[in-house]
Amino acid sequence: MNWLGNSLVFLAAAVLAVPLARALGLGSIVGYLIAGVVIGPHVLQLVGDAETVLRFAEFGVVLMLFLVGLDLEPRRLWSLRAPIFGWGGAQVLGCTALLGAAAWALGVSPATALVVGFGLAMSSTAISLVVLGERNMLPTTSGQSVISISLFQDIMSIPFLAVLPLLAAQQAPAGGGGKQALLVLGAIVAVVLGGRLLLRPALRGIANTRSTEIFTAAALLLVVALASLMDALGLSMALGAFLGGVLLADSEYRRELETDLEPFKGLFMGLFFIAVGMSVDFGVVLARWPLVFGVVLGFLLVKVAVMLVIARAMPVPLAERPVFVLMLAQGGEFGFVVFQAATQAGAIEPALASVMVAAVALSMLLSPLLVGPIDRYAGGRLAARGKPPTPDGLAEPQDAPIIIAGFGRYGQIVGRLLYANGLKATVLEHDAEQIDFLRRFDFTVYYGDATRLDLLRTAGAASAKVLVLAIDDTEQSLKVADLAREHFPDLTVVARARNVQHWYQLRDRGVAHIERETLDASLMSARSVLELLGWQPHRARTLAMRFRRHNIDQLEAMWPHRKDQARLVSMARAGRQQLEELFAQDRANREERRREGWGE
Repeated sequence: MNWLGNSLVFLAAAVLAVPLARALGLGSIVGYLIAGVVIGPHVLQLVGDAETVLRFAEFGVVLMLFLVGLDLEPRRLWSLRAPIFGWGGAQVLGCTALLGAAAWALGVSPATALVVGFGLAMSSTAISLVVLGERNMLPTTSGQSVISISLFQDIMSIPFLAVLPLLAAQQAPAGGGGKQALLVLGAIVAVVLGGRLLLRPALRGIANTRSTEIFTAAALLLVVALASLMDALGLSMALGAFLGGVLLADSEYRRELETDLEPFKGLFMGLFFIAVGMSVDFGVVLARWPLVFGVVLGFLLVKVAVMLVIARAMPVPLAERPVFVLMLAQGGEFGFVVFQAATQAGAIEPALASVMVAAVALSMLLSPLLVGPIDRYAGGRLAARGKPPTPDGLAEPQDAPIIIAGFGRYGQIVGRLLYANGLKATVLEHDAEQIDFLRRFDFTVYYGDATRLDLLRTAGAASAKVLVLAIDDTEQSLKVADLAREHFPDLTVVARARNVQHWYQLRDRGVAHIERETLDASLMSARSVLELLGWQPHRARTLAMRFRRHNIDQLEAMWPHRKDQARLVSMARAGRQQLEELFAQDRANREERRREGWGE
């Protein structure tokens, strides 16, 4: 079958299996696995070359690890060092040691036992996040603890994948382990130094083109280049991508890179899980089914025991412990990566790897099925009610209550006033030079187009209180207003209008706080003219403010009739007449005060 036919099979399988799996509460990953099993060489045989598909789909893992690296800003890592490295290290080392020892006791070599122990110690971050999110448990102690331990698993998978060739070398009579280690170290140093010197200047130059598609292409090029470099050196492609992500974790382009790459990661990860399902050798599984189910039961019991000890020590609240333990006791997607990479490196036999992959897949199938009964057994106490406690600084800092979209000549004034009064604001801007300037003053700045819903979400629009809409372009301004009204109804929009028509269009969208950009500047100039002609400053200010109030009231009155030209003309004439009457009354009052000796 050609590539077009294969693509049709993959897409059809995903479209049919994933919604069905989600409807059954199994999650999208399980749906992808089932789809791979059905279309693979052991069931319907619609696609036969699982190994080639898996090799191509590994790019999804590469993208995922690049995005993991983007989340590992050095300052955040340091603030989370206790829960991530402490409890995460305890989980990984404890589970790996016990499971590896069990495998060794059953007769496998020490190197293979280490691969088995580490692969089974991994947990599914994707399933955990979905299950916790559905139960509103992400902000709870258990939810944050699961995230921190999963983060450490992601970190530890990188060096483990890098040393797999060394484990394979121990299996074979040939040496070369020292040379491989030096190669790993040299590649890491080259990526780190090159990234610091070249990556940010290159991205800044690309950002200055103001072309979204070119920036997306550059993001993909960066990941592919790093992965290709490591692959050419015989190392893990994921290692290069992860290092590139870490180097850019504290850059102003982090959020734009995340939003650009997330759809590609999702597609490739789906293909990866389909390929994993295809690669399960059911001949081996059926021939050794007691071993497969024995592995599932054994590693779940070992991990449950370890996680119960950790949950008591952290401590995780008693009502939250069942789901905490279950989410970290299951196998994970990185287990597939470990066993596949170990098979290719020769560190584990393909037949044993198939048994391990099947065991991990079965545990991932079981865990979503068990959450419901556990939830009911706990009396629904697992769901978060109100504001949960936050453990040891695990929660990320809250997003700023104010978002400023556009930091040009208008947004700058708003931002400076807020900054001068100690108020935090998150800025969305696409001018690379402006971003560099703002970061020097500790502004939280996201590079990108504010009309992108995903960027608004990552900037914290769902929790912010005010969105200052200061974008120059009228169409973009209206698009952001539409997004805010549709997706963030609790977000108050304070907008800049370029002219009366723009003001009308914003009011049509329910925006109540609008300022025309030229109105106050014009009134200030008019006040200066009056003062230069001899008017007292307070009098000039009073007249300007009265004119401003009348102008705004008139605009509000005309807005419901903006499409009736005759009515608008009539109201404009009435407005001018009313203003003249106000001025005449002011003049009469002034003359009366002068006659009575009050002065101006």
